[in-house]
Amino acid sequence: TTKIPKKQEPVRYQSTVGLSTDEIAEIVGRIEEVLASRRTGRPPLMSLAEQVEMLLLLLRRNLPQTVVADLYQVSQPTVSRVYRRLVPLFDEVLCLHEPFFVDVLANRETLVDGTDVPTGNRAGTKENYSGKRHRQGLNIQIAADLDGTLLAVSAPAPVPGARHDRRAISECGWEPLLDTTVWTADPGYQGTTATTPTKKPKNDELTDYQKTVNKTISGRRSAVERAIAHLKNWKILATGHRGRLTELPNIIRIVARLEFYRLGW
Repeated sequence: TTKIPKKQEPVRYQSTVGLSTDEIAEIVGRIEEVLASRRTGRPPLMSLAEQVEMLLLLLRRNLPQTVVADLYQVSQPTVSRVYRRLVPLFDEVLCLHEPFFVDVLANRETLVDGTDVPTGNRAGTKENYSGKRHRQGLNIQIAADLDGTLLAVSAPAPVPGARHDRRAISECGWEPLLDTTVWTADPGYQGTTATTPTKKPKNDELTDYQKTVNKTISGRRSAVERAIAHLKNWKILATGHRGRLTELPNIIRIVARLEFYRLGW
């Protein structure tokens, strides 16, 4: 007979699940407090710590559930049940770590850029197709400070991937708030109150002064691109959401809150 290997120890590597052991333990403790007041059924197959680590692994690495099931030596339906049970609990226990956009805008220059969350090509969602990126996705707006610290994510209000950033910043509701502060963005936001690089005139060249200013703005904008890169280390936002499309806005919000939590907000 084939010998069944012993169950592996829970994942403890920050580079794998995105959070440190202490941060994971804190989330487990918060979820235990929430569940303590609720009626529970039969004892679960996995400990709560293992379930939390499993969900973090799914969000951080975007592995197929069948692969995660093999890693934890459970069935794929068990992984699916854990995922659907813990997602709303994560949203609940991390909600206080999401800063209010109005508060983070005060007394600082803000950098804004848009990025897409790929969804894979799905029937009946042509409005999500981006001709620029040649794929379907949802557009989210990202705000960061000059140090590259994430300030805000336009979740749960992503817009179809076909939207230009100029329209997306308006549809997500940020534009009136940004109009009251100093903010910098790329040329896609021309027409707003943002400081943007000067586009090259048709059949003409930029002056040396304009080129210098553009270079300065581009150098400052690199900070928001770093913030986007760190956010998309949660690979479920970078490599394609496999679940129901209606669930994606909530996943974006939860991942954003995890990143705020990781950053110490």
